[in-house]
Amino acid sequence: MSQREPRGMYFEELEVGTEIVSVGRTITETDVVNFAGLSGDYNQIHTDQTHAEEAGFGQRVAHGLLVLSVASGLAVQTGFMEGTVMAFRDLDTKFSAPVFFGDTIHVTLQVTELKALPKLGGGQVKLKVNIRNQKGKAVQKGTWTMLIKSKPN
Repeated sequence: MSQREPRGMYFEELEVGTEIVSVGRTITETDVVNFAGLSGDYNQIHTDQTHAEEAGFGQRVAHGLLVLSVASGLAVQTGFMEGTVMAFRDLDTKFSAPVFFGDTIHVTLQVTELKALPKLGGGQVKLKVNIRNQKGKAVQKGTWTMLIKSKPN
């Protein structure tokens, strides 16, 4: 079986300041129900409309970790790390605003730091991450650190 050529960027092709923007994705009630089942997190703020109406946001909200997971998938779908990412090493995330059912999110990633790690076959890439809703409001932000392959000789 032949191996596909990676479409992602190699460590040496990335530069501080490089920015990648994903497409959008709408968060649905089905997403939240499926995530609650997968994670076991049936917190009423996510699953009980009456409780959620009385709990501060006025309606049910998506799990913060669901939004983070979808953002990770959107980042992968951009293709910049397809076949070149070796590991997700670290993340630091602030949950800034709720995501409601029907909100559409997208993610912007900006390279902020590069550190060659030749013994590991690549380099560490720090990304400033900003997840925004359809109104442009930041719902999550933080830093992701990944290990990206070096260009083959």
